[in-house]
Parts: sequence; structure tokens; C-alpha cells
Amino acid sequence: MRLSNRNKIGYYNFLYSALMMLLALGIILFFAERYRLDFLGVESYLLIIVPLLIILIYYFRGRQIFEYDSDGEALNFKNRNIIPILNQPANDEFPKYKLLKYEVLNGIFFKRLYITISSKKGHPIILKYDISYLTRKEISDLKYSLSKVIKENKEKFA
Repeated sequence: MRLSNRNKIGYYNFLYSALMMLLALGIILFFAERYRLDFLGVESYLLIIVPLLIILIYYFRGRQIFEYDSDGEALNFKNRNIIPILNQPANDEFPKYKLLKYEVLNGIFFKRLYITISSKKGHPIILKYDISYLTRKEISDLKYSLSKVIKENKEKFA
């Protein structure tokens, strides 16, 4: 099964650009209000704080682009940001038989996928991916595919 939200790159670029323009406009209006207009008073700080909070939420939701491929004998996970300098991309590929379990964490503003795989040294390795920008259907398809791989692993090695 293949899953990707790469077709939404244009949307995320537009959203990021709009947020940056909103912040720039807020800064300009803040200084114009502070030194020329002076009708908002202390509330003028909201012109900077509100766009900054929205940008922080956008940043902390994690990497926007998630790709998953379970075709063949390996699982491929790719998770990257539309702006490469913000977060390091996560690219992992490992055989299906190494998958031990997965967990989806639903936070208020974010969703994370934790994959536990076995290693040669005997201790499990936990890989983390940001799936906040996937739809509910895409997340349920991902869960179904991972559950299917785990079930096949239990049948093979039981």
C-alpha cells in the first residue's frame, strides 16, 4: 500500500507564505500603531503575538509531507518539511519482519506515529513520524496496513 500527501505541497507552501505575510503585516501595523496612530494601547502587542502563535502551532505540528510504502518486502517511511531548514527529514526503510508494533499519539495540535522495530543488538528501536497533516481516512488506512504487517509477522514467527 502506498500513502502520500505530496500532492498538497502547494497548499502548505501557500499557507506558510500567508502566515509569514500575516506576521510581517502584524509587525508593520504594530510599529505604525505604536509610533503614529496610538489607538490600541497595550492591545497592539496582539498584532505580533497572534500571528506568532499561529506560526508556532504550524511549526510544532511537525513535518507536513508524509509518504509510506509497504509494497514489496520492506516498509518505507519518508517524513519531511516543505522548508528543509526547519526540521530534518526522516527517511527510514527496513524489512517488514522487523516491525514489532506501532502507536498513534493524538495530541491537541499534533498527531505522531511511533514505530517500534527490532534491532540486531536485541533492543527495540522507536522511530517517530509526524502525521498531523494526514486526513482521518489516510490515518485509518495507515493503521490498517501496519496492523496487517504485524499480523503477518505474528503468523510467520509464531
